[in-house]
Amino acid sequence: MPPSAPHAGRWKRVALPRFSRQELLFSCKSFVAATLALYLAGRFGLPRPFWALMTAYIVAHPLAGNVRSKALYRFVGTLLGCAATVVLIPSLSASPELLSLALATWTGLCLYLSLLDRSARSYVFLLAGYSAAIIGFPLVEAPASMFDTAVARTEEIGLGILCASLVHSIVLPAGLGPTLLGVMDRALGDARRWWSDLLDDSPNDNLGEPGRERIDADRQRLALDITQLRLLSTHVPFDTTNLRWAAGSIRALQDRIAALTPTLSAVEDRLEALRATAGEVPVDIASALARHTQWLEPGAPRSALDEAHAAFGALAGGPAASPWIRALRVDLAVRLAELVDGWHACTVLRGDVDAGLAGKAVPLRRIAALGQTVLHLDRGLALRSAMTAVLATCASCALWIALGWPSGSAMAMSAAVFCCFFATMDDPVPAMHQFIKALLWSMPVSAFYVLAVIPLVNDFAVLVLCIAPLFLVVGCYMARPASSLAALGMFFGVAGTLALHDTANADLLSFVGSNLALFAGALIAARVTALVRSVGRDWSAQRIRRATWRDLADLATRSQDAGARDAYAARMLDRTALLAPRMAPAGGEAARAAAQRALCDLRVGADIVALQQQRRRLPAEPTRRLFAELARVFRAQAAGTPHCPESLMPQIDRLLLGAVHGDAGPHAIAALVGLRRNLFPSAPAALQP
Repeated sequence: MPPSAPHAGRWKRVALPRFSRQELLFSCKSFVAATLALYLAGRFGLPRPFWALMTAYIVAHPLAGNVRSKALYRFVGTLLGCAATVVLIPSLSASPELLSLALATWTGLCLYLSLLDRSARSYVFLLAGYSAAIIGFPLVEAPASMFDTAVARTEEIGLGILCASLVHSIVLPAGLGPTLLGVMDRALGDARRWWSDLLDDSPNDNLGEPGRERIDADRQRLALDITQLRLLSTHVPFDTTNLRWAAGSIRALQDRIAALTPTLSAVEDRLEALRATAGEVPVDIASALARHTQWLEPGAPRSALDEAHAAFGALAGGPAASPWIRALRVDLAVRLAELVDGWHACTVLRGDVDAGLAGKAVPLRRIAALGQTVLHLDRGLALRSAMTAVLATCASCALWIALGWPSGSAMAMSAAVFCCFFATMDDPVPAMHQFIKALLWSMPVSAFYVLAVIPLVNDFAVLVLCIAPLFLVVGCYMARPASSLAALGMFFGVAGTLALHDTANADLLSFVGSNLALFAGALIAARVTALVRSVGRDWSAQRIRRATWRDLADLATRSQDAGARDAYAARMLDRTALLAPRMAPAGGEAARAAAQRALCDLRVGADIVALQQQRRRLPAEPTRRLFAELARVFRAQAAGTPHCPESLMPQIDRLLLGAVHGDAGPHAIAALVGLRRNLFPSAPAALQP
């Protein structure tokens, strides 16, 4: 009998999950690597072969270069964690309380160090921390087997890392090239689009709300692209393609792109200043900007760059009705020349990357890459995260000792691992709760495998057939960013239970006890994190701003070399990228104001560095007083007591007047104009003598 219409409609609405080719490929490769690690661990007689399976999944990544870099750093971190366990346990085995405190402190210290490195190298310290917890806490009550257990865990984890690296590097390896080049070209395109949107209609047209929103979006995209490019480039030396031969050019290119941002922002601001002062942008400037646009197009000839450079340089000598307009013209000419030179450097380095990818010799260019040292670091928040891990682990150990719980080591281990996993978030508690829910859903599946399936399996092929349906489906969801956290929770719940148990002798009592301990440790970690570590978006944003003001005070205090401007620009762009998602929930105006403040701070830093380089062309004592005053202003802002003395602007004006009428040079004038515009945007056009 055919189904009725309502039932037929209900059946039509049921759809199986659809996975992309990349998701299926990633899941299959991860499963092959995991089963290979499981097989070899069993053949070598390792006591807990499921540790090798779980490690192969943890290291997995769609890009082969990421797998290889993570694999190396994770294995080094595991060795350090094993070494720490071997040192601590014999020394403190007579006192479980002191041993637990030592392991918790080690975990917190390693977590702190990992948070101070935002590259893939952080895995060394992260793994050193929670590997010691994973290996050490089960041995607190049985220190006699310390060495054998530590070596076995290291071998199992190392085997999983090796198998994952081999499979992902040999079987249809996905190179980093398309992803990295896509981000690189997107960043260059965003810079080009910023300039195009700035001059979309005419330099004399006031930007309306749609135009302002487009430019704001261009800035945010460029900042996010530069930070993403800098983080991706850490995996380039481990890539499986020729891209690794262009690693130096990639690092130099990301620095050049970062240096474009303060220049573009300064050009935008000076055009606004000319429009506000003279009523419109002078005709010769508007004409030059309208005529010379080819230099920014892809594949532009060198002649277009030379013509633009000459035309923009001639703008400094145009007619000016006042010293302030003269200074603005000189400043604009300097910024436009910097923009042309910077764009030319970007195009040359982009060609070097293509040459390296094609296997050709890459020219040796003596450009010092800034690397990861320019990224924003919050040592205070890192210390707070480390203290959270120590407190949560110690609380779990105290409960374990007080109750005499046989499975309590799993609780302490779970608390340490949870605190490490989610330490990079502003408020890790929601993600922790989502992960805990996934662990709860995994519990019946784990019970089915541990208590019903595994004890009946006596052949490796049958074991693979039994675990394949679950792990292949979960692997596909792990490749999706939207579902990766829940999929990881399900995977860790099942694979972690298999790794922690002696699957040949598991019973219901030990299963329930160990799983309750894992959940208890996770809940303790979440509660301690909520009390100690969770911070709001506004709090994090304010800390980022205060770090910027401290940097500005340092720039004003010490003489800077040529690389200081690029380093500060890269760090400020990273902070802009960090501020954007934190300010987005506050609404459009608040987010726009935060972005404007970040860009203003970026320009101030670039101008201070430029003025430090030109200070020999300026009067010594007035320049020294100006830098001292600037340092005091920014230190006061960082301390939460903003103070801008009335004497600061007259100091800038007197130096600027002397520079315009003297021989200080265009770069000194540009730096002084930039300071005046950024610190006093509403100041009158007349310079104060």
